[in-house]
Amino acid sequence: MKLKELESCLQQVDVFEEPKLLLEQYPTSPHIAACMLYTIHNTFDDIENKLIADLGCGCGVLSIGAAMLDAGLCVGFDIDEDALATFKMNAEEFELKNIDMVQCDVCQLELAAYDKKFDTVIMNPPFGTKHNTGMDMQFLRMALNMARTSVYSLHKTSTREHIQKKAVDWKVKMEVVAELRYDLPASYKFHKKKSVDIEVDFIRFSIT
Repeated sequence: MKLKELESCLQQVDVFEEPKLLLEQYPTSPHIAACMLYTIHNTFDDIENKLIADLGCGCGVLSIGAAMLDAGLCVGFDIDEDALATFKMNAEEFELKNIDMVQCDVCQLELAAYDKKFDTVIMNPPFGTKHNTGMDMQFLRMALNMARTSVYSLHKTSTREHIQKKAVDWKVKMEVVAELRYDLPASYKFHKKKSVDIEVDFIRFSIT
């Protein structure tokens, strides 16, 4: 599947009707999702026939894209039942069978239950702003525990040094695959501008 074709399909994925501020619910744009998945698939061969976890999956754009690229199975994890209901509708609309979902608090998952159970973990975690300080690192810690091969994640470029230190502490190899501009649309009433560009790193962590 070509990149443009993948992006075109992901543009049809429904997103949050009423995003929840406390959960930092911002949709991953079809363009960013397609570029991430296309790179994971074509450069690193970490999707096709692989068992994949999507942490904080929301309405499922990354899971659906991974399923379209022939993941063996992609399991989405999210705390929000409304988001998962939209995800379920999206999966049914695309008639995808290699998708499953789990409603849970990712930060409260039992480590032993999912230890090294997935080949690849993909995620666009909460950036850890507002009321969720440190949430991005909790998601990353869980992802590294769950993955056998690699974790792909989006993080604010401003946190890169902090994440690099953590990667050294946790003995994983970190590679910034791309620097992106994340166009954050005005989703909440307190947003004054129509959209804000945030500098974001697309990072690959290799489990050694």
